[in-house]
Amino acid sequence: MTAAEHPVADTTTGTVRGVVDERSGMRTWRGVPFGASTASTGRFRAPQPAERWQGLYDASSFAPPAMQGTFGWRDMVIGTEDCLTLDIVRPDTDDELPVVVYFHGGTFVTGASHEKVLQGHLLSRATDVVYVSVNFRLGVLGYLDFRSLGHDCVATPALLDQILALEWVRDNIANFGGNPNRVTIMGESAGGAAVVHLMCAPGARGLFHGAVAQSPPPASVHSRLQAAMWVRELVTRMGLPRTTTVEDLRATSAAELVRAGQSMLLNSKELVQLNTSFMPTVDGETLTAHPIDTFEAGEQAAVPLIVGTNSDEASFAKAIYQTAKSRQRAARRALEAFDPDNAQAVLRAYGYAGGRGDYADLIADAVFWAPTVIVATAHRRKARTWMYRFDYASAAMRWLGLGAMHTADLGAVFGEPNSTKASRWDVFGGTEAFEEVSRVMQYHWGRFFHTGSPGDEWPVYGFRSDDRPGRATAVFDNGMHVEWDPKASQRRAWEGFDMREWGTHRQDLMDSAASLLGAAHPAWGDG
Repeated sequence: MTAAEHPVADTTTGTVRGVVDERSGMRTWRGVPFGASTASTGRFRAPQPAERWQGLYDASSFAPPAMQGTFGWRDMVIGTEDCLTLDIVRPDTDDELPVVVYFHGGTFVTGASHEKVLQGHLLSRATDVVYVSVNFRLGVLGYLDFRSLGHDCVATPALLDQILALEWVRDNIANFGGNPNRVTIMGESAGGAAVVHLMCAPGARGLFHGAVAQSPPPASVHSRLQAAMWVRELVTRMGLPRTTTVEDLRATSAAELVRAGQSMLLNSKELVQLNTSFMPTVDGETLTAHPIDTFEAGEQAAVPLIVGTNSDEASFAKAIYQTAKSRQRAARRALEAFDPDNAQAVLRAYGYAGGRGDYADLIADAVFWAPTVIVATAHRRKARTWMYRFDYASAAMRWLGLGAMHTADLGAVFGEPNSTKASRWDVFGGTEAFEEVSRVMQYHWGRFFHTGSPGDEWPVYGFRSDDRPGRATAVFDNGMHVEWDPKASQRRAWEGFDMREWGTHRQDLMDSAASLLGAAHPAWGDG
């Protein structure tokens, strides 16, 4: 590899030629294939390695993202089924560097490796790493289990795409100056969940050596029955007969599938009960058990972990309901869909969720913070674990009542202000405080990438001792400080709450899904 204007690197499927980015001065390779097309006969199946090419592959431009809806009034679909590509950024040197493999977020249905905030030039330069950002299948094509319509598919194509990308990194990243024995997987939101799921997946074992999960929803997985319920809903929305098979769906326009999936996702009745259409499915193979069960059994990858959430993840929820009674009713229904016996204790810890702030905090904690604490609590028995909370918000964001909302941490970690979904609300204020919190976070993340530990100022998420209450949590706001066992009363309320399987107490939905499973595979029963 040279420091020329068009750096060249060999891979197992051919030679790629990148560019030195004019703005950042970083070496980049964009849109590098790591898998074959997943269209046509590849739809819903496990991914296959990319086919070999002859000559130089031009990796100077980003590839299209995975096919996805735009959630706009025009009902547009963008992207391609031939989406298994990745982007690489590194300093313009010949040094061997640690590797960071990043999985984007987007509620399992949207996103791309090359979103502005995720391109990684400033993060790579600040932390001195080889940064790899991955595209993988999304939504109806990547995160819905169609096995209820036939065995000729896999439960979660996207998770297998991510494992294939990690195998590509293992086999090729040394030719880009990356150390294949120092790989950290990293992601935010649905990408943070991907990190947790990869830690649980036997097929990913040994392919990474550290993990960073930002704002993950660790419990966001489907049971087989739950996935079957959504498959039935999709078939109905597409106007197809109940005898529809996986082969029938392979013959259907991909864009039509995506549009139907998009309309299904926006089913507000289920969404407010924390039941979303697209998630990985616990299949006994790729995901052998619910992630919480895997972590509590100590069967996850024993790698060092940084994990945390933002203080105002769901601040948008303050505006969903207009009365205290409607907020309390919605909170109760959401919790009772998981564990009606213990819902009351959780509601009590949030003042019964009548206030706008209390309701938003409960929703955020149900999806993000509470399962993340469970994961961190279990993982500290297996490997070193560091937990954080991101509190930084500008005066304008605090005045708007949005605070450190979901995705707000990305700008700080990547050193890219005004580039995230959260930042579109933030059009005023200076940059000095942001630059300081960004500097501190990049320092700790960089130390972790290189050594497997953040800076010494950040204690591990440890156990109670004679002089410390345990559960040290780094709080990033004006710089960083440490809190011990924050929100202890809410944490204890969630400890008695079972969030592993949604809908077991929604008999209408369970009967519907079970009838579909039984019709397709009588031997499955209620498994």
